[in-house]
Amino acid sequence: KIEVEKLALAARLKAAIEMGDLSENADYAAAKEEQGFLEGRIQHLQEMINGASIIDETHNRNGFVQLGSHVTVLEEGESDHETFMLVGQVEANPREGKISNESPLGGALLGKKVGDKVRISAPDGEAVFKVIKIQ
Repeated sequence: KIEVEKLALAARLKAAIEMGDLSENADYAAAKEEQGFLEGRIQHLQEMINGASIIDETHNRNGFVQLGSHVTVLEEGESDHETFMLVGQVEANPREGKISNESPLGGALLGKKVGDKVRISAPDGEAVFKVIKIQ
């Protein structure tokens, strides 16, 4: 998709340049601005790829919550358990049960073991969660 956008943008720039005076050419200015945004997006994606690491979510030998862990918690005052997968910010999707290690709950759970309790600030007050299971 990015290659297609780059080719389309190059064609727009070429057409704008062929129109002549670039100082007052709105098409040229818009295409150059879009090119800057596209190049910034490409750089951001390359940085994400270069900084990525694969986490083997099937093995949690140390018994502590870490990235890739599936953590079952019970909130104080509630009767139903909730299970979350702890992921990086980019993969986070609470609707799918994936919470970021940078979220209040995800950050509080990192390094905890079964039986530990974590306390977080929530919009409606403080919440306390007990770690029930780690996979």
